Amino acid sequence: MIDDKISYYKDTPANVLENENFKLYWNRSILTDKTISFNRPDITFMKNKTKNNFMIDIAVPNTHNLAKTITDKQNKYQELANEICAMWKQKAAQLIQIVIASTGVIPKSLSQSLTTLHLHPNTYIQLQRSVILDTCSIVRNFLNYK
Repeated sequence: MIDDKISYYKDTPANVLENENFKLYWNRSILTDKTISFNRPDITFMKNKTKNNFMIDIAVPNTHNLAKTITDKQNKYQELANEICAMWKQKAAQLIQIVIASTGVIPKSLSQSLTTLHLHPNTYIQLQRSVILDTCSIVRNFLNYK
């Protein structure tokens, strides 16, 4: 859907990208018939031909909150997944969680999430690098604060 190769830290994604096969929403609320409290996953990716929907949620908690974050996100978005299947006539709506602790610790479920999205298995290395660099930047800014 995007031909240009831009570094992730320089990219400002469009809110909607679509072609005849796929539709991708970035940081958009999903309007539903019922009122649903948690209706804004980070990324919503739809495959038009197979009628599959993936809600991708990204989180960077502290290490000791890693398991709790995974469980909470799964529970939050279950109602939205059911509503998406009904409203958009999708076969399945699945929550994919990309969760990495602020120290770079990754849960076992991350490799399954990357496989589901057909990403290279070593993508977690780039994700870890990004999280650790941002954590260092936050700490550096805090220590230099006057």
